[in-house]
Order: sequence, then structure tokens, then C-alpha cells
Amino acid sequence: MKKLNSILAVAIFSLIMVSCGNNNESKRSGGAMSSNVAEKVYVAPGEHDEYYAFLSGGYSGNLTVYGLPSGRMLKEIPVFSQFPTNGYGYSEETTPMLETSFGFIPWGDAHHPDISQTNGELDGRWVFINENNTPRIARISLEYFETEEIIEIPHSAGNHSSSFVTENTEYVVAGTRFSVPYPQEDIAIDQMKGNFKGPLTFIAVDENGGMSIDFQLKMPGFNYDLSHPGRGDSHGWFFFTTYNTEEAHTLQEVNASQNDKDFIAAVNWKKIQEYVRNGGGEEIDANYAHNVFNHSTQTATTTMMNKVLTVDPRDVEGAVFFMPTPKSPHGCDVDPSGEYIIGNGKLSTDLTIHSFSKMLKAIENKDFDGDAYGIPVLNFDATLAGVVKDGGLGPLHTEFDDKGNAYTTFFISSEVVKWKLGTWEVLDRQPSFYSVGHNMIPGGNSRKPDGKYMVSLNKITKDRYLPTGPELEHSAQLYDISGEKMELLLDFPTHGEPHYAAGIHADKIKANSKKIYRLDENKHEHATLNESETRVERNGNEVHVYMTMVRSHFAPDNIEGIKVGDKVYFHVTNLEQDFDVPHGFAMIGANNSELLIMPGQTKTTTWEPTKVGVWPFYCTDFCSALHQEMQGYIRVSPKGSSQELKWSLD
Repeated sequence: MKKLNSILAVAIFSLIMVSCGNNNESKRSGGAMSSNVAEKVYVAPGEHDEYYAFLSGGYSGNLTVYGLPSGRMLKEIPVFSQFPTNGYGYSEETTPMLETSFGFIPWGDAHHPDISQTNGELDGRWVFINENNTPRIARISLEYFETEEIIEIPHSAGNHSSSFVTENTEYVVAGTRFSVPYPQEDIAIDQMKGNFKGPLTFIAVDENGGMSIDFQLKMPGFNYDLSHPGRGDSHGWFFFTTYNTEEAHTLQEVNASQNDKDFIAAVNWKKIQEYVRNGGGEEIDANYAHNVFNHSTQTATTTMMNKVLTVDPRDVEGAVFFMPTPKSPHGCDVDPSGEYIIGNGKLSTDLTIHSFSKMLKAIENKDFDGDAYGIPVLNFDATLAGVVKDGGLGPLHTEFDDKGNAYTTFFISSEVVKWKLGTWEVLDRQPSFYSVGHNMIPGGNSRKPDGKYMVSLNKITKDRYLPTGPELEHSAQLYDISGEKMELLLDFPTHGEPHYAAGIHADKIKANSKKIYRLDENKHEHATLNESETRVERNGNEVHVYMTMVRSHFAPDNIEGIKVGDKVYFHVTNLEQDFDVPHGFAMIGANNSELLIMPGQTKTTTWEPTKVGVWPFYCTDFCSALHQEMQGYIRVSPKGSSQELKWSLD
């Protein structure tokens, strides 16, 4: 009997295990969460993440790079803000990157990264990102993961509906959030209505990534919030959400919410481009900075520009139309086919989906409901493809997968909602923690999105992490979207205030990533390419130190003859040619920052000694077993001293 009971017990246990196994297999095949969610986000030591995710840093002014699915932060790329970690914005080579028509601005508010495209697919060459406060657009190289170019946007304020790119990276757009006098002038604020404008700037991008302002559209003085380009049949168009079509200037949360519908502006940029190339438009005065970093000279330069071409859309027939969209819309998103334009009204529970083909038909039939400042307003029903009813509260942004589904964030109800393109049926909803803003699916802003992961970018963290005083980092959450139901996999903290993100498969970038700066390609004006060329030179009260560094010493490492009142320029070259062997340089009493110098790179910092004595400098980046010994001294003599310059190389 005992033997029979044992056999029965084993049989029952086996059936249970088979049943559990089948259930787990069913869950896996359906994309649902496996028995151990951690397995889905675990990246073993020495292995790489499958995706790069580029998150805007918001008020940090920079761009952060994360790996997915691990959620590990891989790098912070300085863009619009000084960055003492590597000396960006402090070194003589990089301070020009932060020059503007307002002077040197050491901070920025970075909002919306977008990856360059070819034929509507992400190509992994560059990331573009906008700066909201002092209107600028930056281009970041995805070979060097460094900011290569920043162009200021004149006649703009609150550069928000930016920096989205057309599907062959012909243009990057920069739309103004705040309407302003155009050009700027002294005018009473209560005279805003009809007098302020909302210029939209189209920035041409050449084959090497170089940016130049092609034209500005002189649009009515609404607030232009977000934008996305057409693709497929709608390539050649750009779509911008607007709010405050009331043109209110006080108590905007009330007075700019009166209209039941605001607009999506549909801009036919190809038609305007043709108009401009045929001599159309008016050149007006402007004042803006164009900053470019040259990898050969390893130095940035600033060019001040003084003209911009402006186009009145009323002068170009068929160039711009308004599509009514409820209510105070934020996100303006175009599906991978280019047929559907989704407007997410912050004060509406419904999602409004416009049809591009219906829009063209309405234009052809002149199915207008009047105009706004001479720009035709299309009949709402004539362009309407459908409505997602009662999706949630506070819709903000929509991304797309590769299966014909859309995913919309709802800020007030703190959730992400999945719905079907074409049927407008809600398929799933999952909570976010908390108050989600934007979301991101790798490739979700392209013809070819990926359907594996979705990231929500949440504004409030509260109880998700260990408390760190009254301020917590914001939270991102990773969802598995490969099955019918979304599954929350991971929370990870994010730096600054990420407003938006862009993601791409790692294979499109990592093979092209630069490992070093080649010494034989270093054309820096003050490069010292071997120790025999190191020297110290005086020119009046300026002293130039031409220094090299290699594991584990500086040359020269002891310098005498520096005097109080001198201005010392350290031109430091890292002679290493091995991957991931940077060296640092820090000088006691320097009132800027240390330098972090990559293999084969030259950087310059300045020091103005104010005290007599012997002062050390040292390497800040642990480079070898003898890192602590990588140091030197500078003797500072009184002003007027007869002490001659001398230095040692031993």
C-alpha cells in the first residue's frame, strides 16, 4: 500500500509539474511575464544590452544613454550644460559650444531627442535634441557620443515642438512654444492677440550632418507644442499641435482652455522648399550663434549669423492648413504608415485620429470651416479617421509597435493604454508609477518600429525607490509588449527630467563606435604628439605649457618660473592609443574644472595663480597601478620675480 501511495504521489506531482510547465510555456508564447521577471531584464556580466535608449535630461541640459532591457545608465552626454566630469563647457576647446546671441549660457533645458533616419528607418548616425529655454538644436555624433554642433534658433521662444526629423533627415524642425513679437520689439503684452507670432523653423541637414536654417514660417501667435513628420505617402508634410488658440496672456490654465478645439497645423514643407528655392521668402535681420566641433582640430568654433529667410504661409498656396483637434492637444504622432495623425488633447478623454488621405481630399474639395489669420481651417469631420473613446484622463503621447497597435500615455490617470489602429479599440491598459509623460518604443517614430519593449517616462517617483530627501530622481518603467498584454518588467531611475526618449537596436550603432582619437589625425593647434616636443613658453604674462600624458606620468612634471599674475594655458595631449584609457588633469586653485582627455585627444585648460608656493597637479582618472604617482609640481614665484622658466622631463 505504501508503495502504491508513493507511486500515486509521484504521478500527481508529475501531472502538476507538466501542467505548470505548459502554463508557463503558454505565457511565454503569449509574451506574458515568465515565472521570474528578472530573467527578462538580466544582462549577464560581460554581455551587452540589446538596445540603446537616449533619454533627454530636461533641466540637466544633457542627454543620458541607457541600455535596454537592463535599465543601466551607460553615459551622460553633455550638450547644453557645462559638465565638470570631462571639462565640457570649461575647456578652451568646448566653451564655444555654449555661446549664444545672449552670450555664454552654461545651462540648458533639453527635451526631445530624435534619431536620424534614412528611408524612414533609424540609421544610427546622429541624435538631435532641442533646448527649450535659449532656443537651440544640437546634433550628437553616435560614433563619438559627443555633441558636434549646436545652432541657435532666432526669433523663437520656448523651442518645444522640436527636434523631430523628416524620414531622410532632410530637415530638423524647431517650433516655438511661446508666441512672441516677430521680430522682437517693445510692445505691450496686452496687445499680444494678432500681433505676436509663432515662427516654425526648418533646419536643413546636409549629408555630413551639418545644419543650416533654411526658412522660418511666420505662423499665427499660438503655442506650438509637439510635432512629427509625415512618412510614406505623407512624406513632405510636418504636423504640429497647437494650444492657446485663444491667444491668452494671463491665467493661461483657464483662459487658454476656452476653445473646444485647438489645431494641428499641417505644413507642406516640400511646397515651401520649392517656393524658397525659386527665390521666395524675405530675408530679415537675425542674430544667432552656430557652434561646430571639429574632430580633426578637436576644437569648437562659433560663427555669429545675422540673417534668416522668413516665409508667410499665406504667400504659398496650399502650404499650411489647420485641422481642429480637441482639446489643448499635446502629442502629435504619426503612425508608421503615415496615414494616421493622432492628436492627444490634454483636456479630452478621447484620442482624435486624423486621416492623411481624407485631409488631402478635404483640401481638394475646399472643405473648410473658415480660416485662422488667412490659413484655411479644414472641416473636422472631413479629416476624422476615428476616435478612441474614453481612453483615460490626460492623454499625452502615442508610440507604435510593429503589429498595428498604438500605445498612449495618460498623465492624470497614470497609465499606458494599448489600442488598435483602424478599429480604435482599447486592447489593454497598465498602470504607470506615477504621472507618466511620454513613452518610447525603439523605432516608434519611424516606418519600422520594434515590438519588443516600451518605456514609460514618469514624473513622480514617490515610493518606488529608497527615499533621498525631498527630491527623488524620476522613474522610467520597462514593459514587455511582445504579447497581447503589456507586462511591467522593471523600474529604473533617470537623471534630470526626461521629457522624451528615442531608442534603437544596438547593432545599428555599436560597431561604428569610435574607440580612440588617432594621434596621426590630431590637427589640434597646440597638440604635442610625443614627449620630445613638450615645452613651456612665455609670451608676456601668458605661459603656454605643451604637455603629454601616458601611463603613468606627465611631461613635463616639474615646472618653475611661473609668477603670480600669470595666465597659464595647459595644452595637454593623451598619448595613449588604447581603448578606454583616458587620463585626467587637475590643478589646485583652478577656477574652472578638471579635464578628462581621451586617448589621442588634446584639451586646454587655464590657471591664474594667486599665491606664491609650490602647487601640485595630478591625474584624476584611475589609469594604472601607479596612478597615485601620476603627478607634478609648479613653483609659483612673486610677481616681478627674476626666476626663469625651467622644467623637467624625467
